[in-house]
Amino acid sequence: MLKTSPLDGLRFAFGTLSVLPVRVHRWDRDAARGGMLSAPVVGLVVGGCAAGLGLLLLLLGSGPLLAAVASVAVPAALTRGLHLDGLADTADGLGSNKPAEDALRIMKQSDIGPFGVLTLVLVLLAQVAVLAQLYDDSWVRGATAALTSAVAARLALTLAARAGVPAARPEGLGAAVAGVVPVPAALAVTAACTIVTAAWGAALGPYGAVRTAAAVLLSLAAAGLLLRRCTRRFGGVTGDVFGALAETAATAALVVLSLGR
Repeated sequence: MLKTSPLDGLRFAFGTLSVLPVRVHRWDRDAARGGMLSAPVVGLVVGGCAAGLGLLLLLLGSGPLLAAVASVAVPAALTRGLHLDGLADTADGLGSNKPAEDALRIMKQSDIGPFGVLTLVLVLLAQVAVLAQLYDDSWVRGATAALTSAVAARLALTLAARAGVPAARPEGLGAAVAGVVPVPAALAVTAACTIVTAAWGAALGPYGAVRTAAAVLLSLAAAGLLLRRCTRRFGGVTGDVFGALAETAATAALVVLSLGR
């Protein structure tokens, strides 16, 4: 049996969840477990890049709307749009009202149907609108939101890969990572991410810490509802479902962070 290294998990996470040039050396279940536990680290890097570009544009004199568009574009670019594609395909599958096998077939098609298009438009508009509001309110608040939403999105993947969540298909990324994360480990990572995000939210004051922690937890609740719906509808998770969960968590986190002052 090959000895598992923490680096194997990090390589798996960055190699499957980003376009960063990281070579994945192992594709077995142990590496997948480490990769899904490391998913929030990918979110930290992606979110840092998104916030960094937004702040750079603001520093160069752009308005908050352009900074918001840039902060939304970075995660899409760093994932080749896979999460957004998964969101659209999942929306088409859920909206088809067809049996699970037919719905899964619809999700595998390369084209995007009306449910997918509508969902993509609404989600992207919501993300840009929230970040534009937050950047206009405070550069730090906007950057914190971009970072927090990216971490929450990948944390939702960690929870979706927990033991007890089946795969809908015998092949694909969903099957490779379904059920690989022990529940105690998933909860530990969730607690750690919540504490860390609350810590940087504290830069906006005590209420900022509470709001940031709440954004993470409520985003996971929203993703959990979608996960429950998808497992009942499709019989388990797929790579598309993982993408939909990430975008759902990211958007929910941003909405929570936009509330209050």
